[in-house]
Amino acid sequence: MNTVAVIGSANADLVVHVPRRPKGGETLLGSDVVVGPGGKGANQAVAAGLIGGTVRFIGCVGNDTNGELLRKSMREAGVELSGLATTALPTGCAMILVTPDGENSIVVSPGANSAVTADYLHETERLWADASLVVMQLEVPMESVEYVARVCNEKGVRFLLNAAPGASPPEHVLAICDPLVVNTSEAALLLGAGDGDGGDPRDLAERLMALGPRSVVVTLGASGALGLDRSGTVIHQLAPEVQAVDTTGAGDAFVGGLSHALAAGGTLRAGLALGATVAAFAVQRPGAQSSYPAAGDLE
Repeated sequence: MNTVAVIGSANADLVVHVPRRPKGGETLLGSDVVVGPGGKGANQAVAAGLIGGTVRFIGCVGNDTNGELLRKSMREAGVELSGLATTALPTGCAMILVTPDGENSIVVSPGANSAVTADYLHETERLWADASLVVMQLEVPMESVEYVARVCNEKGVRFLLNAAPGASPPEHVLAICDPLVVNTSEAALLLGAGDGDGGDPRDLAERLMALGPRSVVVTLGASGALGLDRSGTVIHQLAPEVQAVDTTGAGDAFVGGLSHALAAGGTLRAGLALGATVAAFAVQRPGAQSSYPAAGDLE
């Protein structure tokens, strides 16, 4: 079926453009708030769906206008939503500050994403346990990530973990990842290097592989990405040169492209190439899901 099952978060993005990041105790005037569909899980599902992937999303939203906004965005991207539940909790929310260089700072309030529990994922297992690739992130409870990783390992389903926002999954989860996808700051956190950038990307990838995953991808923003697998093959993927307007959701766009390629039987090299192309398109337009390309845009 070449199906990508994305299990994870769905948030309303509240975006404000600011002249710079505020200092502690400082108040800045920003732009009017723009509300759009986001959340790492929903973003990745939409990115993969828009470029032609067969995608299912499993997650939770609230019974509110933000929940409807997310349902509409994913439905229009062709994402199958029988695993999207409505809960009594409000839809998750991300507060995003965007500076003139296109970079962003984000604070997430989980809301309904907290209801994506291991029990709920057990109830919906029929919707994801037969997928070609299962994709998760860390905006849902860690116990849920552990449960899905275990089931994928038992059933021989390929498992991609985007370990973001930065956290440290247990080693038995990392050992199932194929690939583990992180940026440099998330890699540094996994490696116990605090909040630094962790150093040389190849060194980061090699040290991450020592934690047990079957393959690793380190995303490098405008510099592209680096992949490494157990054969020792290092893949350097350059990013197309573009003028960034807004990097919100760019990492998720990359994961969406990577996931689509892997689920279709492509190599890690092919996945990095498609992921970089999708992300480069996305940063040239504002917003997260609203910036993602359709298959025709990539031609």
